[in-house]
Amino acid sequence: MENKQEGLISPLKKINGWSKFVNNVIMNKKGEIHGSVNACKTHLITGLAYEFEQTPIIITYDEIRAKEIYEDMKFLFGEEVYLYPIRDILFYDADVHSMDITAERMRILNILISKQNAVVIIPIESFLNPLSSKEIWKENQITIDETSNIDLEYLSSHLIKIGYERVSKVEAIGQFAIRGSIVDIFSPSYIMPYRIELWDTEIDSIRRFNPLTQRTIDKVKNLTIYPNQEIIIPIEKIQANVQSITDDMNNLISKLTNDNNTMALQNIKDRAQEHISEINEGNRFQGLETYLPYTDVKLVNILNYISKDKVIYIDESLKCKEKINRVWYEYKDSMIERLAYGHILPKQIEFIFDPIKIWDTLAERNYICLLNMGSNIEELSVSNTLEIRAFENTTSYKTIDALEKELIQWQQSGNATIILTGLKAKAERIIDELEERGFIANYNEILTDILPNQIIFTKGSLHKGFTYEDIKLNIVADNDLFGKEKAKKKSKKYKGSKIESFLELLPGDYVVHEIHGIGVFEGIEQIIVEGIHRDNLKIRYEGDSTLYININQMDMVQKYIGSEGNAPKLSKLGTADWKKSKAKVKKAVEDIAKDLIDLYSKRESNRGFSYELDDIWQKEFEDLFPYVETEDQLDAIVDVKKDMESDKIMDRLICGDVGYGKTEVAIRATFKAVMNKKQVAYLVPTTILAQQHFQRFSERMEPHGIKVEMLSRFRTPKQIKLTLKGLKDGTVDIVIGTHRLLSKDVEFKDLGLIIIDEEQRFGVTHKEKLKHLRTEVDAITLTATPIPRTLHMSLIGIRDMSLLEQAPLERRPVQTYVMEYSEDFIKDAITREINRDGQVFFLYNKVKDIDEMAGKIQKLVPQAKVTFAHGQMSERELEHIMLDFINKEITVLVCTTIIETGLDIQNANTIIINDADRMGLSQLYQLRGRVGRSNKVAYAYLMYAKNKVLKEVAEKRLQAIKQFTQLGSGFKIAMRDLEIRGAGNLLGAQQHGHMEAIGYELYSKMLKQAIDTEQGIKVPEPLETIIEIKINAFIPRTYIVDEIQKLDIYKKISSIQNEKDVIEVEEEMEDRYGEIPNSTRNLVDIALLKAMANDLGISKLSQQDNQILLFFNNKITLLPQTIQTLFEKYKRSIKLTNGNICIDIKEINKKEILSYIKNIIIEMKHLNNYIN
Repeated sequence: MENKQEGLISPLKKINGWSKFVNNVIMNKKGEIHGSVNACKTHLITGLAYEFEQTPIIITYDEIRAKEIYEDMKFLFGEEVYLYPIRDILFYDADVHSMDITAERMRILNILISKQNAVVIIPIESFLNPLSSKEIWKENQITIDETSNIDLEYLSSHLIKIGYERVSKVEAIGQFAIRGSIVDIFSPSYIMPYRIELWDTEIDSIRRFNPLTQRTIDKVKNLTIYPNQEIIIPIEKIQANVQSITDDMNNLISKLTNDNNTMALQNIKDRAQEHISEINEGNRFQGLETYLPYTDVKLVNILNYISKDKVIYIDESLKCKEKINRVWYEYKDSMIERLAYGHILPKQIEFIFDPIKIWDTLAERNYICLLNMGSNIEELSVSNTLEIRAFENTTSYKTIDALEKELIQWQQSGNATIILTGLKAKAERIIDELEERGFIANYNEILTDILPNQIIFTKGSLHKGFTYEDIKLNIVADNDLFGKEKAKKKSKKYKGSKIESFLELLPGDYVVHEIHGIGVFEGIEQIIVEGIHRDNLKIRYEGDSTLYININQMDMVQKYIGSEGNAPKLSKLGTADWKKSKAKVKKAVEDIAKDLIDLYSKRESNRGFSYELDDIWQKEFEDLFPYVETEDQLDAIVDVKKDMESDKIMDRLICGDVGYGKTEVAIRATFKAVMNKKQVAYLVPTTILAQQHFQRFSERMEPHGIKVEMLSRFRTPKQIKLTLKGLKDGTVDIVIGTHRLLSKDVEFKDLGLIIIDEEQRFGVTHKEKLKHLRTEVDAITLTATPIPRTLHMSLIGIRDMSLLEQAPLERRPVQTYVMEYSEDFIKDAITREINRDGQVFFLYNKVKDIDEMAGKIQKLVPQAKVTFAHGQMSERELEHIMLDFINKEITVLVCTTIIETGLDIQNANTIIINDADRMGLSQLYQLRGRVGRSNKVAYAYLMYAKNKVLKEVAEKRLQAIKQFTQLGSGFKIAMRDLEIRGAGNLLGAQQHGHMEAIGYELYSKMLKQAIDTEQGIKVPEPLETIIEIKINAFIPRTYIVDEIQKLDIYKKISSIQNEKDVIEVEEEMEDRYGEIPNSTRNLVDIALLKAMANDLGISKLSQQDNQILLFFNNKITLLPQTIQTLFEKYKRSIKLTNGNICIDIKEINKKEILSYIKNIIIEMKHLNNYIN
């Protein structure tokens, strides 16, 4: 095993008793280290791991500590470091739940089986979770290479057995699809799905593909398909023991009958009887594995997957024991209560492991316990011990003076010092300053022997620094030194594509035809005329009028996109209403295009303050940011600084989801402005947000001598008076405030930058004042509502925008469950969150009885501090409640949807949403975003009423919610609705109305045309070219079965403009569906023919008997020389009739007509271009 950190860990050998301890561990396989503080444990573990020449397995007491260890080990060991995430022990029927944690756990199980050189960190409570044995796991893997033979029927049934879901299109982990001879599969151990193409039963190729574009990335030679569930359930074994389950149920029913417990009796009948029926029928369901205690199936925990020769490092065994016991007793208490209520059967309680057995099996392994203070637990106590004297660095060296002071003391004690920094440039800058103060310091990327009094800088990152007193060694972590140095972001081998379109079209959806208006899509219908098969879109209009749109006209049809839940008015065929609507919108977009161009021109002509380039202080300030910036964030920061350094007045919109780092962009711009002796005003819509931003800005700015103040209702009249005076005389650099900032008595000495958070939430008067301010000082506007990509592209060069679309690296996905309402579950979920010192949002959107619901929650969880909040409360009352929640004086907040999106409540990591089926998807998306802002796993539980008969609309929404945990249609619909709202916010409420009238897609197209026209770019008049050739041109059902995918391909075919597009579409079809049928190739050729004919001004290309007629729009657009050349080449086959061209095809083979016409059109186009 290569020692990557030899110089850093070699001093450990000087610890008194080190060699003896190591030898004893090699002989007796066990040991204890006393006096090891948390900060130095990973350093010690690394030293020991290299002594034993094996990578370590580390057990710790909670997920936050596990994350610390994980980050440290990434530096000490490199790439092969994994954190095994904690999984909920759920005994409730969830319709669907997030797969990301389960997928990561399974990926690590595979690594433990196949790669013995990986470092794995495991929180102790994960040992409670049962798993299938690694032998069963291996048996159920499928390894495929180019020599394999596959029986599709067997493969399909086996994949379902090991936890995969069959779908029509693979987009997420745990799915597979079979289309003819093509199998797509997304196994949890891979970051990309794979596509297997067969020739009969033989493997033709194995390819990785992008789940967003569905296109191949590269070919591979082999593939192992791993199970998609931690427990592989042999349903036949449960079926064989169904009598035991039935007997247990009947015994419980007898007991409950004697106790006259009618509610529990009903529960046992609802649940257990239904489950027994499902088992008898051989059906799998959520929670089936909990019946395994009725069988002889042997389950194991993660220890079974860890090689027996491995040394396991246990971080604070007493804390581990306390944690696992607490989780176990919580589980047991919950299960006993659930048993009493008839929700489970007695043996199901035995499903998870008893902690006593866990310690017994751990005691048989090779282990080293690392302890700070106190003794080891009895179960793991050993005689081989090592005593060390270490302590954590409690000082944070924010300045060079603080570091100098500490270094003097260390050198007086003869200590060697290693200082870790992420970037060499930063180290060299500090070394220069230290040398000016008389120190000798060096930078070495590879450390060798370290001498007393030496100061060495090296590249690295640890969460905390520490000192070994006995070997006189100090290690200063990057986190201690002027703030955390960010690790360099790893470049990915594959960069995912952004979803460009959310437009999955389903029967019943509203559509917009550019000429005929808004209708309802009723599906694809094949029409046969004179033996020719053609697919058509069937669209229903007002009065049940039906229009069949030929598939090759599909580019004229878009899915209607308006506000979620608002049904548009259907157009009436044969009337001028649609034309009038379009004309009205056309006038509106022309006006807004003119306003945008005028505003842009004025801004370009006005001159503002030109800021200096970044100096050393800006660099040091930015180095203090404790997280890794996303690429989008860095781009936005560069954009803002360029704007500030130019002499034009900045007016930039920064758009990004909650928690995506908009505020950090604003903070860096603020610091730059203040360093250039300018004042900054930060305007927020609410008092609470002002308070949060005031605290954040003060923490970041005041260490640099920058004065930050606040103007809001939370300030006393005296404080406000002093702040106003400071703004006027320049002693206040930054002011954070609500609309109070826009009052007449607020005067600045030299305002340079105004930052506006969520401008759409301010009133008309305030917006007018802001509009005026924007012409005088630099402005940044922040919004959490996304902007459509198409609108962003249309406004490039007119409205300066930066989009933050990437989630921060440390942002963990919210674990989402969709389930029936259950008070037992609510109690469990809240209790679990309280037990990890967290807080809970409970969304209840009925003001009239919200107090009763809060009372119900209080009874369910007496230890919780419960209160409620809703929009009919006074502003001041709401403020106090929210402040109490932020300050952790409230545990559970029962509230309506009024909770602000911008609030950063890191301790709230569970949200329970009641009646989720009544809420819009975009609303659910935003509500879910209120949790998951910390380093803890966050949970969202979307609940709907038990046994509720749902209306069709609610059922449809619920189906979408069920796909909400992954990148499915729920997410897409939510994003789509939010983007339309974002477009309305950006362009104004009136424009939002116009979008509603004709649909966003057509509105966007018209706005782009209006902007181009206003800028003097020639916009050609749209021309609809009709192609009527007697040839089969459609996608057979046998080729693409799924209608959504078929429509997607039809849309792509209808958008073909040139040969390059043809290659692109054909490659995609061959990649995803296999060899292209002739009828589909004809369709592609017709699409290209249509595009070329359109370029030539041909309005119709029609086959009539043995002739093809080309009708031109208004007048023929072919040049005389072109026509003459064609006549000479084709003799009598081409002639001019009444201004149209007639092509004789009676001598042409029927199969070659399309190719023949296509070649003539290509020739026309080339000749026209050449002569021109």
